[in-house]
Amino acid sequence: MMIPFGHALAFAAVLFVLGLTCVLLRRQILMILIGVEIMLNAASLVFVAASAYWQQVDGQIFSIMLMAITAAEVAVALAMVVYLWRRKRTLIADDFNGMRG
Repeated sequence: MMIPFGHALAFAAVLFVLGLTCVLLRRQILMILIGVEIMLNAASLVFVAASAYWQQVDGQIFSIMLMAITAAEVAVALAMVVYLWRRKRTLIADDFNGMRG
């Protein structure tokens, strides 16, 4: 039994909106990164649902590529978080107005 395409799109839209609100309303850098990951997962869900709906593997392949890009983004973002924590001893996004001093 396959999930209807509209239900998958609705669930992906809810996930994307939750991730967007997490990015826009939170002040901590780690929560902002989690919100970005939720939005990328919502986009990946749309690709997989569309590929199942149209019975093509292109969306699933693109979803796997998106996972690889997301893994690289997480590695760079966590390195920046560690750097900012060591430099300023805080992870509140409002305290970082530039990468200098």
